[in-house]
Amino acid sequence: MKIQVWDKVVRLCHWGMVILLPLCWWSGEEGEMEWHQTFAYLLLALVVTRLIWGLIGSDTARFTQFVRSPAQVWHYLRQWRHQRTPHIGHNPAGAYAVVLMLTLVSVQLISGLFATDDILTEGPLYGLVSSDTASWLTWLHKQNFNLIIAVVVLHLSALLAYRLKGVKLVSSMLTGYRRDIDQAPRIASTLPGWTLLLVLLAGLGWALILPLW
Repeated sequence: MKIQVWDKVVRLCHWGMVILLPLCWWSGEEGEMEWHQTFAYLLLALVVTRLIWGLIGSDTARFTQFVRSPAQVWHYLRQWRHQRTPHIGHNPAGAYAVVLMLTLVSVQLISGLFATDDILTEGPLYGLVSSDTASWLTWLHKQNFNLIIAVVVLHLSALLAYRLKGVKLVSSMLTGYRRDIDQAPRIASTLPGWTLLLVLLAGLGWALILPLW
């Protein structure tokens, strides 16, 4: 029997990040700064939505439901090969990866608001800080992306390891359903999540995206 574990807000935020992060990298490397900033602001809307949804959303979306203590994570990693009972949502180690990725992407987005390429492009908040602070945030913006790549590689490696164990994590994030569990989590109404995302997209679109074009 199929049981829903991921709501549509979580899945949209997840796959939106999967698409927008490479687009941010590509546009930055190619010097397409209008597109770079546009993709970044769309990503910002998704990240803010995901952070707030992590407080008010479904059980599998809430940080309080899946973030465990370091001791529990260490115990899980030691017993990983022998785990037979699947976790309904994020496992203890995966939960830390989610928090780390959201933190790094948040740092990337916030630093980008103050960054400059010293040619034509400046973040919308560049004028609020000194030139030295802007330079440091620009450096952070560039270096932090290397950490994001490292976490992505770790995440893909973990997905492969679980796939070899017969656990299809990718398909469940695509469809929202799993067949290998027998306990259904509470799935919240997604209306607040959609409303929040649309408000953010409208606000960022009007204030930051439209002026670029």
